[in-house]
Order: sequence, then C-alpha cells, then structure tokens
Amino acid sequence: MTQAYPPEDGKGLSMRNLTHLIYGLFALGLLSAGFFGIATIAAVVLAYLKRSDAAGTVYARHFDWVIKTFWWGLLWVVLSALATFIFIGWITGLIALVWIVYRIIKGWLALASGQPPVAEY
Repeated sequence: MTQAYPPEDGKGLSMRNLTHLIYGLFALGLLSAGFFGIATIAAVVLAYLKRSDAAGTVYARHFDWVIKTFWWGLLWVVLSALATFIFIGWITGLIALVWIVYRIIKGWLALASGQPPVAEY
C-alpha cells in the first residue's frame, strides 16, 4: 500500500523535514552515548508538540513510532539497569539498545521511501 505524502504549504519547516529532524535528533542522542541525550528528549518533545499538526497524515505514524520507541526503550533500559545487580542487566541493556537503534533506522528508512513505519510482530 503506497501512501503519498501530503502537499506542503511552503510556510516554515515542512512536515517531512521536521520528521527527518526528529529522527536525526533521536539518532544523535543515541550515537553520542548520552552526551547529547538532550537531543533525544528534544526529538520526543517535538514529536509530541507537532503530533496534532500531523494528525491524519503519514507523518502522524512516524511521530507515534518515535514516541513509542522512546518510552518502550526507556522502560527496558531502566529495567536493565536494575537487573545489573543480578548480572543479567548488561545483556538485556544491550538488547534494548539494539532494538532502539533498529526502530530508529527502520522508521527513518520508511520516511525516506515515503511510507509509514510498520511494526512486524
């Protein structure tokens, strides 16, 4: 199923570019190993702020994707941090990090190809 991106009105930052910015900020926060962790938080805040503007478009799915990736990733990283006391947290933390990176790459590639991200279960 192919969905075309809606036409832009030419005012300000286009929704497509904004979505690229959100993915880029999220990735920057991950790649910097937390040094620019504020970039990841900024990406999620931006996704929350612009989600209503994107309602009914393909971009809304991308914003939801980023938000869900952040909250589920945070949950698993925190649980992994707690589990380091029983020495399994390092493994689960690494798995959580790989999952977060996978979701960001998958979503960003979907955006580049003009598709919404699709969760495969």
